[in-house]
Amino acid sequence: MYFIYVLKSKKDNKLYYGLTDNLERRIRQHNSKEVTATKYRTPLELVYFEKVDTLTNARKREKYFKSGFGRKYIARKIKSALSSNG
Repeated sequence: MYFIYVLKSKKDNKLYYGLTDNLERRIRQHNSKEVTATKYRTPLELVYFEKVDTLTNARKREKYFKSGFGRKYIARKIKSALSSNG
């Protein structure tokens, strides 16, 4: 099982897209500044994730998230989640 995830920096409000086979560990690595791409953007919060069955499918989904259409999809998902919580 793999996870495609989106983190939001509380420092600059930018999103980071990634994939992992252990979501809790990976978020912990990001927030403890072990990940070069995000170490200056901490703290980070998980704003979205999906489970995917294979690494190949996870890579395809991550690539989609990083595309223009994927970024719009994520923005809608985040907005929808925020409006349903408030």
